[in-house]
Amino acid sequence: MNKNRYIAELIGTFALVFAGCGAIIANDLFDGALGHAGVSMVFGLVVMTMIYAVGNISGAHLNPAVTLGFMVTGRLEKAVVPGYIISQLTGALLASLFLCWMYPEHELLGATLPAVPEYKALVLEAVLTFLLMFVILNVSTGHMEKGIMAGVAVGGVIAFEALIAGPATGASMNPARSIGPAIVSGHYESLWLYIVGPILGALLAYRSCRWVQGANCCTSDDGSDKSSC
Repeated sequence: MNKNRYIAELIGTFALVFAGCGAIIANDLFDGALGHAGVSMVFGLVVMTMIYAVGNISGAHLNPAVTLGFMVTGRLEKAVVPGYIISQLTGALLASLFLCWMYPEHELLGATLPAVPEYKALVLEAVLTFLLMFVILNVSTGHMEKGIMAGVAVGGVIAFEALIAGPATGASMNPARSIGPAIVSGHYESLWLYIVGPILGALLAYRSCRWVQGANCCTSDDGSDKSSC
């Protein structure tokens, strides 16, 4: 079962970076064909579809910060966390390599670079990921993002956050999404804030579900209580 989880995370994160960063590249190379709103919608839509595709297998985290967020709530066993993160990073790297092969003329390949001072970008990425993790914790069961409306809710928050924060930071909210394009493009400037900010935001959100939902929030897939949340 663990192997299936890791394959699901790899493919899901590949799809996220392929579609999301591919949309950025296409918009840059083809006269703004998608526009900022279009790129933001692509990120939201690909996450939504991957939740419906693999949410029942791995939970469709697609994001090391989300995986760590589930771990600290007690919803995800620590033993599988390294495999999740390795799979996510591998998927992001493979997608970035594919995009580089497709569009070698594009310098950044969707790499995230802040248009505001780094300290503001760090805070913004942390806040964005806090809100993302808050939504995920409140619509998921155990560590699984699954259900009729989970994909719509999580995809929706990613889309609206990309709309409002994309021009400032790229609205990464996801270390894997930033690391893959950074490695392949060679643009490591400010990469640290796209690792620290999302992880910080996800960790800060770990009690937010219990604040809102009460004791029924943090339960594992078998219904047992996970009181660390």
